[in-house]
Amino acid sequence: MDIVFYQLTATSMEKTLPKLLEKAYDAGQRAVVLVDSEERLAVLNASLWTYSTLAFLPHGCEKDSAGNADRQPIWLTTRFENPNQADVLVITSGETVTRDDLGFQKCLDIFDGNNQDTLDQARLRAQSYQEKGHTCTYWRQTLQGQWENLRL
Repeated sequence: MDIVFYQLTATSMEKTLPKLLEKAYDAGQRAVVLVDSEERLAVLNASLWTYSTLAFLPHGCEKDSAGNADRQPIWLTTRFENPNQADVLVITSGETVTRDDLGFQKCLDIFDGNNQDTLDQARLRAQSYQEKGHTCTYWRQTLQGQWENLRL
């Protein structure tokens, strides 16, 4: 599995996540967004509905779409699952992918690069993934909001 790290420094998760999901959706890929709590899920769910007046990202979660996960191109969840046969797993709170059996082709690991502990944990995850043979790419956001590719 390809794992792509996104170190946020200038924008929030709520601003960055929709843009990354748009890219996946426009490429015909399905996504699962893994969050660490129901509260966080509600915040991201709301932000996906309101992030732009010019774009729409069809998505769902258990609360809104019970029993219809397979019909959702983007699925928000607190569980490590793949109910919509997604190609892309998006991790938003530092979880480590421990299973390769759910069919994901790519993992996006998005984290707050302004927090040293979070940054250190992301580096440890990257090292662990590389040791297991995964391909890792690392993008850091500049203070101007642009992305620069860094070597791990």
